[in-house]
Amino acid sequence: MEGKLPVRKNLRIKQYDYNTPGAYFLTICTNGRKHILSHIVERDNEQPMPELTRCGRIVDAIIQKVPNSLGITVDRYVVMPNHIHLIARITAEDGEKGNDVHIKGRRSIVSKLVGYIKMNASKAIRQQYGDITVWQRGYYDHVIRNREDYEALAKYVYENPIRWKMDKLYLEE
Repeated sequence: MEGKLPVRKNLRIKQYDYNTPGAYFLTICTNGRKHILSHIVERDNEQPMPELTRCGRIVDAIIQKVPNSLGITVDRYVVMPNHIHLIARITAEDGEKGNDVHIKGRRSIVSKLVGYIKMNASKAIRQQYGDITVWQRGYYDHVIRNREDYEALAKYVYENPIRWKMDKLYLEE
């Protein structure tokens, strides 16, 4: 079976409309989980925080400029050394902007957000550093189901730098 790629598991929920108003937790990893976005810095009497690299500052700026035309807003996010976590929200009005997405074969609003971040960050990073692959293929998503789920994930995003060395995405630099 030489030359055949393994079949990738679909991480999306079958029959779920990712244009549905609500909140979504997303994780996007760097290619090879390389530490190109930040370093976790521990200063005296302060909690560990990400110190963004040049690539990380590019990603941060792109997340802050997510256009209203996408029909989604980013509530919270953190730029870690080899991944980013985001909590994104589609409001009822935003979901209406994505109505054309219901046509078979069109990308969801959530997928468009991830594509926007990956494409724009890759383009800007390549302009500065040459032809490098910035992102791992795909992304992880979790549909936030209720207020408790939202609050737990918001806390997770906030505390991610504190738990960095225990994180499943942690790799020694």
